[in-house]
Amino acid sequence: MAMQRSMKYQYETSPRKLQPEYRPVRKKYPTKSTAPKKKVSNSTKVTAAQRRVRKRLIIALFIIFASIFTISYRSSQIDEAFTKGEEMKQSYLAIEKENDQLKVDIENSLNYNNIEQAAKEMLGMQKLSNKQTIYVNLPKKDYIQAATEGVVIEDEGFLTKILNELKNLF
Repeated sequence: MAMQRSMKYQYETSPRKLQPEYRPVRKKYPTKSTAPKKKVSNSTKVTAAQRRVRKRLIIALFIIFASIFTISYRSSQIDEAFTKGEEMKQSYLAIEKENDQLKVDIENSLNYNNIEQAAKEMLGMQKLSNKQTIYVNLPKKDYIQAATEGVVIEDEGFLTKILNELKNLF
């Protein structure tokens, strides 16, 4: 095979390196250590794999628990806001009802008889009698004077005002 590779045309200026057909296998020799080696059994390998699976399972359960906790927390906040809104609506309706009752009370208190009674009791007022009536005689003379002079309003144009000003200057 090495022959076939060398027969091809070469485009580069540097020649190709020849590589051997085989690669020598280098064995690693064990190092000497004074501590005794522990035997690795299949059961420890299995437990390490099981530990990874358990870690993933615990992480997945934690994520699921956190998401459920978040959803329930948001749901409780929504319920709290809804309850607060309902309380505000109830207080609004109570205030509106009280306002309507006050309007009715005001309309009832504006009755003529109620005003008359309040005037008599609080202010000590009373109705007029014939003895309290005073008649005033006025002379028949008319105190209004008619205008004797007629008011004439002249509507002068812009050019007329300018010409009058020029005449006054000279």
